[in-house]
Amino acid sequence: MKAILTAAVLLLAGPVWANFAEMVKQGDAYDAQYKPEAALQFYLPAEKLNPNDAALLVKIARQYIYLMIGLPDKAARLKSGRTGLAYAERAVKIAPNESDPHLAVAICLGKITQLVSNREGVEASFKIKTAAETAIKLNPKSDYAWHVLGRWHQELAEIGGLTRAVAYIVYGGLPSASYDESVRCFQKAIALNPRRLIHYVELGRTYAFMGRKEEARKLIQQGLAMPSSEMDDAETKERGQKTLAEL
Repeated sequence: MKAILTAAVLLLAGPVWANFAEMVKQGDAYDAQYKPEAALQFYLPAEKLNPNDAALLVKIARQYIYLMIGLPDKAARLKSGRTGLAYAERAVKIAPNESDPHLAVAICLGKITQLVSNREGVEASFKIKTAAETAIKLNPKSDYAWHVLGRWHQELAEIGGLTRAVAYIVYGGLPSASYDESVRCFQKAIALNPRRLIHYVELGRTYAFMGRKEEARKLIQQGLAMPSSEMDDAETKERGQKTLAEL
């Protein structure tokens, strides 16, 4: 009797799950083309069919981060970033032992910190480090998790006096960060995935902050010479060109 009931349930659910899979597939096609608006037209309806699919929630979070690039004002970018973060945090609750949800949280927080107050940025910095380290622990071969941790060390090592003062007053200080650790993380990211130009540019920028100009110039130029293939590569190259001009 139980087997008959199970079969009946699967038969009734079949069309729904087939529809879900097709929606995700269509969304994935647009995600691969870096067309977040189009991808969300399929991902969001799919989420209604299966709101507890952590992988889908990570994909949705990514679209809202992509959307930030083209939005016209700070308020709109921040809203999109916070929406992405909410999806990423949901994914972590559903799948705490998977790497990608934690990485998505770290990425979303990293984008948001550029748009918020010093106090909120300091609070987010603690969470970014924890999320990135957790992502690495769960998947040591995630080159982008290593990259995010490298960026965290890079940015914390160069942080200004005002933000450090806020951190000291509110939290008793900032977590330990260093350019040397940033270099190690970016080198690890390159070893895992030498095809991502962002790894080379950010390693070069770290060397620039350390005063190692020749190494900085070599790495940044190497990254700039690589073809753009990801959503934020143009922004990365602008950052690299600005650093080169300041060497």
